[in-house]
Amino acid sequence: MTQDLTPKYTVPGIEREAAGRLIGLLRLRLHALNDLHLTLKHVHWNVVGPHFIAVHEMIDPQVDRVRDMADDVAERIAALGGIAQGTPGVLVAERGWDDYSIGRADAIAHLAALDLVYTGVIEDVRAAIKEAGDIDTATEDLLIEQLRDLEQFQWFVRAHLESSGGTLATGKAHTEREAAAEGAELG
Repeated sequence: MTQDLTPKYTVPGIEREAAGRLIGLLRLRLHALNDLHLTLKHVHWNVVGPHFIAVHEMIDPQVDRVRDMADDVAERIAALGGIAQGTPGVLVAERGWDDYSIGRADAIAHLAALDLVYTGVIEDVRAAIKEAGDIDTATEDLLIEQLRDLEQFQWFVRAHLESSGGTLATGKAHTEREAAAEGAELG
């Protein structure tokens, strides 16, 4: 059953129905960001191997920024007159992806899998930017700002996976497990 996300009121200059579409769009972004910061923390806790400290310390600032992004999205939902559903049950029920599938693993294996996670999140943010841009520049701007940071974080991850010739070692992987296996061969 589809939930009606049309708010009883919204920000000036946006119709309630359009605000409802934005709320639905942002709701999925909130789920993705909450999932991402938990996934990043999981990697932080479960990374091992010779690159442990570099990856362990690289991940925490990403966790902090992604948590801030989630807060910004939740506050935009509230400003539009919606309800920011941030509970684990709602996230799991409404997301369209599976849990991160790598447990304790070598740093490069985790980074390889994390690269695919970032790819999925970034692709979804780009699609959301296009949709939001047709309705509201403030929401579009929020998403664009987040996209820049997410792309930078992926660049940090990919720097560990790239050859000096510019080839991404895990470029042919389609799943986290495939990417982690390819990454483990590098580590």
